[in-house]
Amino acid sequence: MKHSLATTGLSLSQAQSISNLCNQRVREIDNKLSVVNNASKQVTIDGIEYQETQPNPMPADAVAMLKEKSRLNATQAFLMENIRAKDELLVATRQLEFNYETITPFPTREKLQLVTELDEVGESWGWDQLTASEYNEYLEVEAYAAHIGQFIHNRGKLDQLRKELPTIKTLEWLEVEAGKKTPVKVITHHTADDLLMLHEELAALHRGYEQRVNYYKAKVKNLVTAENARIARANADEQSCVNAINQKIIAEFETAQNLWYDAEKQAKFEFHEVIETQIKEIAAYRIQVPDRFQPVIDMFITPEK
Repeated sequence: MKHSLATTGLSLSQAQSISNLCNQRVREIDNKLSVVNNASKQVTIDGIEYQETQPNPMPADAVAMLKEKSRLNATQAFLMENIRAKDELLVATRQLEFNYETITPFPTREKLQLVTELDEVGESWGWDQLTASEYNEYLEVEAYAAHIGQFIHNRGKLDQLRKELPTIKTLEWLEVEAGKKTPVKVITHHTADDLLMLHEELAALHRGYEQRVNYYKAKVKNLVTAENARIARANADEQSCVNAINQKIIAEFETAQNLWYDAEKQAKFEFHEVIETQIKEIAAYRIQVPDRFQPVIDMFITPEK
């Protein structure tokens, strides 16, 4: 997993708090956008005007709201991944067990070695080859593409508004009592052109982010293909080395067996010292925030002077 853990930056408690605040801001934006409609409805009964449907037009800053939502979501994803990364590092380090044979196998009069081929790598390996900056950009553009696409694509809020607008009648009738109807004036606050312009603007943004997402997916695929080709060549070279390795095992057996015990004792002592040091270092890790996420962090925390 890519992470941005370092000796300086946000503490985990700060990161968790900011993540929660990001989530709250996203909910606020969702609440504002979810109530947008195309028209309000008013009705007059016995000379008294009533508001049947409140007007909730598209906010003038809808694009900015969606961008802010994407920034918040991307920053939250970055923080949560690094919180998980630190926990996983601590757990993995504490679970390490000393087994000298995994480092230096106990010398035995073993059979001649067979060829051990390297396994091909998968997509997860490809993602691990990206730099932290590249992976963070992928998280960001994926968030933009997903949230803007969700808003404009089929069954999204904007799509629903565009489909609904042509079907709205300018006048409706409300039956206030049996046999008596009164007119209801329907007031639209969007035009088809307004919604089309908004759709085109968001669609252009979505295409740009989607292209960047596809770029990273293609890059990862190419990295995996190239690495698997390298592994295939390495496996071929391994085949030619097997005979020489087997001869060396037989020649060095007696000497290696005596030396192994001394090395195992020293290695065990050093192993426990290293593990204790690593645990202390990881426990002190903080989250170093890249520039792309710093503006959102600054919304919730005042930098230390």
